[in-house]
Formats: sequence, structure tokens, C-alpha cells
Amino acid sequence: VQLQASGGGLVQAGGSLRLSCTTSGRSFNIYGMGWFRQAPGKEREFVAAISWIGGGSTQYEDSVKGRFTISRDNAKNMMYLQMNSLKPEDTAVYYCAADMYGLGVERDYEYEYWGQGTQVTVSS
Repeated sequence: VQLQASGGGLVQAGGSLRLSCTTSGRSFNIYGMGWFRQAPGKEREFVAAISWIGGGSTQYEDSVKGRFTISRDNAKNMMYLQMNSLKPEDTAVYYCAADMYGLGVERDYEYEYWGQGTQVTVSS
């Protein structure tokens, strides 16, 4: 499975971006999918996840709840992260990941496949 994140860029605080994750390879719709981010000098952290099992349940890191929305389009093999009300502290490289057991959880070690990141920069 190959993943590629895109859609990052420079935006002012309060603005919006939509990240996309394109997948190719094996059947996308059985995978749990997640977004993670890493800011300079910090460890990678969980942002959001969506499962395959359990009807596509979602999870969010507390600081993005109510601002970010994760979604997936199984027909297009795509996953998205709609980010609204962006803050400077959201600045990071954002990565998409896939777990072959469909879990879609916050634990990064559950994910077998990772894409290249896309830079999101939020100016104050």
C-alpha cells in the first residue's frame, strides 16, 4: 500500500485547509486510516483516525475536536482531513497512515503504512 498526503500550505490563523491522502495498492476500504503530525523539535502526535470496522467510527485528539473533521471515500481510495479555525500551534508536517486491521486508532504503532508528509504552516 502506498500513501501520499497532499493539500498542505501556508494559511493565516483562523483559516482552513483540506488535506487529502491518496492510497494505492491493496483494497483501501478495509484499512483503518489516521492522520498524525510532527512539529519541529517535537514528537509525532495523533490527530485523527477513522476505522473500517465499526462503521467508520472516528477519533480526534482533544485540541482539534470541533475544528478538524476526518472522512474517507472508499470508492475513490481517498481520505481527507478538513481543518478549520487553524491555529499557529497546528503548524506541523502532517502524515497519513493506514492499518491493515481496520482499527483506526490513535496508537501510531498500530499503523503499518505511512505516507510522505505535507507541510501545514499557520501564521499568526
